[in-house]
Amino acid sequence: MPQPFSNNQIKKRMSVLVFLKGTTAPLVLYVENPISLYEELMLILKQNSQIPKIIEKETLGPVKKVCILSTHICAVALQEEPFM
Repeated sequence: MPQPFSNNQIKKRMSVLVFLKGTTAPLVLYVENPISLYEELMLILKQNSQIPKIIEKETLGPVKKVCILSTHICAVALQEEPFM
C-alpha cells in the first residue's frame, strides 16, 4: 500500500510567468528572488514604452538564460507550485 506524502516532504516554490505576444504558453522562469523579478517586469510593463529594450536574465530552471524584448511582454504573473 503506498504511503501518503507528508507535509514535510512537499515544499513550495515560486516561479515568474511571462506572457509574450505571439505565443500561447507563458515563459516560466525560476529565479532566486521571484518577487523582485516580478516587480521589475511589472514596472517595465506599466511604463509602456514604444522603444524596445532587451531584458536578459539568468535563471535556475531548465532555461538557464533568457532574453526578452520589453515590447513583447503582455502580462506577468507569480505562480506558487508544490515540488518534492
